[in-house]
Amino acid sequence: MSIYDLQFDDYGNTRALKVNAKGNAVLFHNYTNKGVAFSDEEREVFEISGLVPPEVKSLSQQVLNAQDIIQEKVSDFEKFIYIRSLFDRNVTLAHALLSSDITRYMSIVYTPTVGIVCQRFSSMFRQGNGLHFYPGNIDDAEKILRRYERADIRVAVVTDNQGILGIGDQGAGGQAICLGKLMLYTQGAGIAPWHCLPISLDVGTDNEKLLRDPKYIGWHHRRLTGDDYLAFVGKFARAFKKVFPNALCQWEDFSKQNAFTVRDTYVNDLISFNDDIQGTGSVTLAGILAAMKIKSEGLKDQVYLIHGAGAGGVGIAEQIEAALVEEGMAVAEARARIFTLDSRGLVTTDRSLDPYKEKFAKDPGALPWFNSSADGALENVIEKAGVTVLIGTSGQHGCFTKEVVTKVLANTERPIILPLSNPTANTEAIPEDIYNWTDGKALVATGSPFDPVNHGGSEYRVGQCNNVFIFPGVGLGVIASGATKVLPSFFTAAAHAAADCVSSHDLARGALFPSVDRLQEVTLKVAKAVGRAAIREGVARKCAFSAFDHNTDPARLDEAVDHMIWKPVYLPLEA
Repeated sequence: MSIYDLQFDDYGNTRALKVNAKGNAVLFHNYTNKGVAFSDEEREVFEISGLVPPEVKSLSQQVLNAQDIIQEKVSDFEKFIYIRSLFDRNVTLAHALLSSDITRYMSIVYTPTVGIVCQRFSSMFRQGNGLHFYPGNIDDAEKILRRYERADIRVAVVTDNQGILGIGDQGAGGQAICLGKLMLYTQGAGIAPWHCLPISLDVGTDNEKLLRDPKYIGWHHRRLTGDDYLAFVGKFARAFKKVFPNALCQWEDFSKQNAFTVRDTYVNDLISFNDDIQGTGSVTLAGILAAMKIKSEGLKDQVYLIHGAGAGGVGIAEQIEAALVEEGMAVAEARARIFTLDSRGLVTTDRSLDPYKEKFAKDPGALPWFNSSADGALENVIEKAGVTVLIGTSGQHGCFTKEVVTKVLANTERPIILPLSNPTANTEAIPEDIYNWTDGKALVATGSPFDPVNHGGSEYRVGQCNNVFIFPGVGLGVIASGATKVLPSFFTAAAHAAADCVSSHDLARGALFPSVDRLQEVTLKVAKAVGRAAIREGVARKCAFSAFDHNTDPARLDEAVDHMIWKPVYLPLEA
């Protein structure tokens, strides 16, 4: 018997926990534990009296105490450890702490701090969170997943650990990314933590440092490749669909070709999407759409250059193309306005390319100014192609130099410069420099958080082009609408909704994204836009997790979204 059973309201939100235990068992489970916030009645009913100090404290008092403790921590890494340990003891209190200042704490539980956590995962490991599949247990995937059936899993974040942020293959440490993303699903979309499942597909690692480390806790082998890799992922996908046919599967931090292969293989078999490809594309488009409001121009008036042709970079190109086509432009015409660069320069068709790069590769013969590979250098492409939107996903710190940025400025009065690489140490340019080089004319957003910049007597709030403005809303919209698949149009709808959340005050100051403290407000608007897109596309159905039926009525769908939000408050415990 489980220690608890979930009790739901008509909208599928948890209204209470039915607790099937007493004494220390209640205190030692992070979903039922309230610390010193148990009421006198609860202490009596669940035989806790004497096991906790006598003073009853409220959740708000506990949050204040947690804030004092975390303030004493010297580094963000130590703060992360405290928050995760708090999550393992008392999940409601941990999320109440995050909600008290999401702007401050998001950078601790996710970028940039989570990159350090991934690298130190083995040494800091305390207890298991989520699932780790590896060749030794993948054949039992269905049995292992069924242990979570009672949790009514609604979203899983799944990684193969290879393309972690800008730091690459981190082996088992990639699980920290899944943990962080799911905490943001709860903060933004209000998906209760017990409905969230982090999953690592540990197919080995090619990280030599990890393979040599006797403390490494992952599978000590080189990564599976080719058919062996695809067979492994296939076993997981089949088991997940069988156990959780209505849950959303978010593929996370798969690398390069694998990211596209896995996404495309299961797009019709699982309710799934790849956040690094589609979420990154959508949030970047949102920033560009906001910039269009400032420039009073259209997407079709721009020329786009994406420096970094990995999964994220090509995902951005795909989303820009989709938005241009939606506005009436032919595919070939849209694609002609999008340039991609990798470590060898402009991606062209005369090179040997991974399949995922081919779509946006340029025919050298169609470019009058391209005579040799040297002509594919960053500055030359900006000048000759007339680039007005420069996007960085390269992970190369400082590659957007003064010369590069001023080349874009020569093509447009308000250049859009988006250095998006994470963590902060990998960003292509520092916002303060960009504003100085362009005398405040550039429209800037970054992947990692940066402090406001003062230039020429004006303060510029640097908008954060963070997928957190997209993926929680996409997830909630998919779940609430009962969408049977995740379609590309969902991400265009999400981008428009996120861009519409940027206030006129922020636009006047050049900010391209809302502030992070408005995360849940943005998420709800994105979720409703995605849900309406599901209805328009004919893939919406009754939500499998709710008694409420939206009947493909957009107004009723909005009602469902508003009522499915879990808040970090202590739930009633029923004996």
